Amino acid sequence: MAKQVVPEEKRRRRRPTRSGTVLSETLIVEAALRLLREHGSAGLSARRLGLALDCDPSTLYRYFRGMDELTLAIGDALIGEALRGWRPTGEWRADLHAVGLRIHAAYVAHPQAAQLTASRVTGRANELAADEAVLDVLRTAGFPLSDTVRIYHAFIDQTLAFAALDAAALALPRAVQRADDAIWRSTYARLPAETHPRIAEAAPLLSTRMLTSAYPTALEMLLDSAQARLAALPAGPA
Repeated sequence: MAKQVVPEEKRRRRRPTRSGTVLSETLIVEAALRLLREHGSAGLSARRLGLALDCDPSTLYRYFRGMDELTLAIGDALIGEALRGWRPTGEWRADLHAVGLRIHAAYVAHPQAAQLTASRVTGRANELAADEAVLDVLRTAGFPLSDTVRIYHAFIDQTLAFAALDAAALALPRAVQRADDAIWRSTYARLPAETHPRIAEAAPLLSTRMLTSAYPTALEMLLDSAQARLAALPAGPA
C-alpha cells in the first residue's frame, strides 16, 4: 500500500533532523541533485539521501511516495530553474527562443539528473507553467490551435531530446569525452578525398562544429518553419 503523503505545511512543523535541519521537498530535491552529480543515477537511493540529510530514510516517504515520485520532482525542479526570472516580451519568436535555450541549459547543467528525467512527464507545477507559457505564446502570436499544438509538440520534444543527448555526453568520464572529441581530428580529418570526398571537404568545419551542441541551430530551424507557417496563414483571427 502506498504511504500517505503529509501536506507540506504539516511537514514543516515536524521535529528537525538530528543535525537541526527541518526537511522540505525542496531540500530533499537539492540533496538528490547533489547525489546525482556525485554518484550518477545508480547512487540515488533513500539510504544515501537519509545519510546526506542526516535523517532516517523512512522519513523521506512523508514527502514522496517513492523514488519515482522524487524523480518527477527533480525533473520539475529543473524546469522551475529554467523558468526562473523569465517573462514573455510579446515577441513570440524571441520568447520561444529564450524558453528553449533556458530549458536546455537547465538540463545540461545537471547532466545526470537530465538523463533520469528528460523523458518523463511530471504533471507538476513548473512543467504545467512551462506548457501553459509556450502554448500562450503561440496562440497570442496568432497560430491556429492545431498549429499551436503541432509546434508546441515539436518544440518541447526537440528541446528535451537535445538536452538528453547533450547531457549523456557530459555525463561521460572526462577521458572518454576527450577521446570521442579527438576522433573528429584523428580519424575524420585524415580521411582521403578519394574515398570520402564529402567528409574530407567538410572535415575542417566538422572538427569544430561537432564539439558543440546542435540545439541552437535546430531551434532556429524550427522557429524558421513556424514563422513561415504563420506568414502563410490567411489574414483574420486564428
